[in-house]
Amino acid sequence: MAWKTLDDMDLNGKCVMLRVDINVPVKDGQVTDATRIERIVPTINDILAKGGKPILVAHFGRPKGKVVLELSLRVTLKALEKALGRTVAFVETLEAIESRTSEIRSADVVLLENIRFHAGEEKNDPEFAARLARIADVYCNDAFSAAHRAHASTEGVAHHLPSCAGRLMQAELEALENALGHPQRPVVAVVGGAKVSTKLELLGNLVEKVDYLVIGGGMANTFLAAQGIDVGKSLCEHDMTDTAAEIFGKAKAAGCEIVLPVDVVVAAEFKAGAENTVVAADACPADKMILDAGPQAVARIVTILEQAKTLIWNGPLGAFEIAPFDTGTNAAAQKAAELSRAGSLISVAGGGDTVAALNQAGAADSFTYISTAGGAFLEWMEGKTLPGVAALEASELSPV
Repeated sequence: MAWKTLDDMDLNGKCVMLRVDINVPVKDGQVTDATRIERIVPTINDILAKGGKPILVAHFGRPKGKVVLELSLRVTLKALEKALGRTVAFVETLEAIESRTSEIRSADVVLLENIRFHAGEEKNDPEFAARLARIADVYCNDAFSAAHRAHASTEGVAHHLPSCAGRLMQAELEALENALGHPQRPVVAVVGGAKVSTKLELLGNLVEKVDYLVIGGGMANTFLAAQGIDVGKSLCEHDMTDTAAEIFGKAKAAGCEIVLPVDVVVAAEFKAGAENTVVAADACPADKMILDAGPQAVARIVTILEQAKTLIWNGPLGAFEIAPFDTGTNAAAQKAAELSRAGSLISVAGGGDTVAALNQAGAADSFTYISTAGGAFLEWMEGKTLPGVAALEASELSPV
């Protein structure tokens, strides 16, 4: 890897600016899901074990460069202290850290108020980045989920300080490298979701990297329509069929097999427990809609997974939110989980709907790696350079 990790840094007696993502869901002043907080704990503990003082820098919501009290990071403090099992000093202003108050000097861990309260953050203002850099001796980025943003705290600071990836960032980058960079083959990508138009770049990049591209969800309907198949009342981007045809051509040239459902589950309405039937993919009645992959389609996916060494998953195969249209997604996910547990498959998944679908299927815990990064995960899969990662790779400052 072209970037350094905590193992490369001497942190004893040093202040470490630790960029984290604790932009967690909150209701009635309470954190309702502390997953993102819990995932940064290993990095914080490693910095402390190396004798460093972590100064946590994070964003919360979209205050757009102004102080918005409702978007204060103070709301995360209790959950952060619980996860760490220690007291955390909350600092409301950058000036307080710059003046090294007695509270900051005595604290083991410091949490700075919402960095997006500063207009220079999202503008990646060079002067603000330099100011941030002066509060620490070392920069550690543990926020892969914000790495697709070229902001002062995610990109700018890395040009001023010896820089490294935190444990969460390291795990994410290694998992993605194993999935797409230098994967074990055959490689299978499962891509679902509603619209082809939102995943054009992803599909275009994947057909050149994977051996099988399994397409599900509403996207599959558009690809079926591109083959001249009538999909009835199904969700379908008919204006994207030419684009789908181009992706077919690109896949053929690259030696990638696009896998579409050979049979589908159809219903007259989208509601829980709706009356449904299984038909061939080219036999959808005009008054019905495709809401899931059929049993033959799932069996084909299972066979492909059994032959695969690496799996990348983004998006469900059907309308997984309600039964019985979650059947296809559940069955394929459970097979992937089984193969991952057996050690025969490296499985990497990411994206909001994906995580929800895999959790619902009871499969998430068995995947090799689940990314919570959302946009950054997708941009990496699209083959884009992520500013936050590139800055770590470009950092020429020697480890302290």
